[in-house]
Amino acid sequence: MANSKPLHPIMFAGTGSDVGKSIIAAAFCRIFRQDGYRPAPFKAQNMALNSYATPEGLEIGRAQAVQAEAAGIPCHTDMNPLLLKPSSDHTSQVVLNGRPIGNKDAYDLWRKGKGGDYRKEVCLAFDRLASRYNPVVMEGAGSIAEINLRDRDLVNMSMARHAGADVILVGDIDRGGVFASVYGSIALQTPEDRKLIKGIIINKFRGDLRLFDDGRRMLEDICGVPVLGVVPYYRDIYIAEEDSVSLEQKRRQLAEGKVNVAVVLLRHISNFTDFDTLERDPRVNLFYTNNTSDLEQADIIIVPGTKSTLDDLLELRRNGCAQAILRAHRNGRTVIGICGGYQMLGLSVDDPDGIEGSVTSLPGLGLLPIHTTMTPEKTTKQVTFTFEGQECHGYEIHQGVSDSSQAILQTDRCIGTYIHGFLDNAPVIEHILRDKGKVRSEAFATTERREELAATEGRSVSSDPQAFKEAQYDKLAAHVRQHVDVNRIYEILCNDD
Repeated sequence: MANSKPLHPIMFAGTGSDVGKSIIAAAFCRIFRQDGYRPAPFKAQNMALNSYATPEGLEIGRAQAVQAEAAGIPCHTDMNPLLLKPSSDHTSQVVLNGRPIGNKDAYDLWRKGKGGDYRKEVCLAFDRLASRYNPVVMEGAGSIAEINLRDRDLVNMSMARHAGADVILVGDIDRGGVFASVYGSIALQTPEDRKLIKGIIINKFRGDLRLFDDGRRMLEDICGVPVLGVVPYYRDIYIAEEDSVSLEQKRRQLAEGKVNVAVVLLRHISNFTDFDTLERDPRVNLFYTNNTSDLEQADIIIVPGTKSTLDDLLELRRNGCAQAILRAHRNGRTVIGICGGYQMLGLSVDDPDGIEGSVTSLPGLGLLPIHTTMTPEKTTKQVTFTFEGQECHGYEIHQGVSDSSQAILQTDRCIGTYIHGFLDNAPVIEHILRDKGKVRSEAFATTERREELAATEGRSVSSDPQAFKEAQYDKLAAHVRQHVDVNRIYEILCNDD
C-alpha cells in the first residue's frame, strides 16, 4: 500500500571511505519500499570503477544501481549524475549524466572553485529525482570532515544543505578509533552543517552488543547527537560490493575437490561483481591472484574487465601473468575474458588516438581471433542473449570495438565476451563447470542439492539470480531494522523544527 506522507531526504554520510554507507543506504531503500514509500537513491558524485548501464544505455555507479534495485525501481543517471572512473593515480574519466566527457587531472578537477563547474548539474539531478520520489535516500562520499575540500564539496554537506536533508553519520567500529572519528567528524563541521546531523549509526560491530552500551551513551554525551543503532557485522547476506578494497581479502589458496577459478588481479580491475554468483557456487573455489603459479594450477582463469586495457595488458606481460595464462591454456585449462579481458585475449589492441594513454598498440594473448581498436565513443547498454538455448541477461560498458559481430566468441577452451553479468546466468555457469574432473556431477545434480551443500559452507546459490537478489535485500532490511531505531528515523524525517 502506497504511503504518500512526505519525508525529508535522508543522507547517510561517513566518517571515512568503506564504512558501509552504500549498504546502509541500500537497506533503507528497501525499508522505505517495504513501508509503502517510493524511495530512490542519490549520490551526487561517485568515484568507482564498478559501473552499470541504465535502461537508456547510460552509465552510473554500480552502488546506485544496487540501491535502485533495493528500492524496486529502474536505475537512472539522476541517481548518480557525476561518476569519476580513475584511470591512473592522477587522472579520471569524467562521466556526467551518464556520458563520458573526457579525462581530467585530479588537481584540475578539484582545484579551488572548479567544483562549481558540476554543482549546477548535480543539483538539477537531485531536484528532478526529488520531484518523482519520496524519500530520496542520499549517500555521501568518503569522509564529511575533509575541511580542505569544503568549498569544492559536491556530495556531502553542501548537497545535504541543497536537499534540506537529515544527515545520519555512519562510523565503522571494526577499523578502530570510532569515538575519535565520529566526534571529530561532527566537531569539524560549521555550526550550520552540524545542525543537519541528526543521528549516528555505528556499523560493523563484532561481539556482544551489550559491551557497547556504555560507549553508546558516551558518544551521545560528547557529540550531542543520538546513536540510532549499532549494526553487527554480517556474513550471510550477499550485496554487491562497491570498492575493490574487498578483493585483497579474497586471495584464497587452491582447494582440493573444487573447481579452482582464478580471477586475474589487474591493477585497474573493474566490475568485479561479475564473479559474485560464481563465487557463491559450492562447487567453486574462486580467488583473485597475479601469482603465476596459482594461475597455472587453476582449472579456469578469468581475465576481468579493466578501465585501462593497454596498461593492464602491458603489466600482464611484464609480471609474467600473460605467459602463465598461455601455458595454462596449452595444458588444458579454460580461459575466459570479459570486456577488457576479452580484448586482451585477442590478436591485438590498438589505440591510434591515445584514448587510454601513450601506448598506441600491443599484441594480445592471441587466444581469440579478434582485433580491437579504441575509439572515443563508449558502448553502454543492457543486453539479452541466448546461451545453450536459454535466454540470458547482462549489460555492456566498454571503450573500443572489436572486429567480431558475435556477442560471445568461443574457441577451444576459451570464451570471450563484452557482456558484464555473463556469469550471473545459470546456463553459462553450468557450461563452464561441465566436464571439470573435480566436480562430482551426481552430487550436484539438482539446484536443491547445491543449495543444501552451499548452506554447510555459509554460501548461497540460486538458479534465479533476481529472486536471490530480492531475498538478500529483504534480509539486509531485516538485519538493519533489528539494530537501528527505524521509528526514531521516521520521527526525524517528519520533524519540521
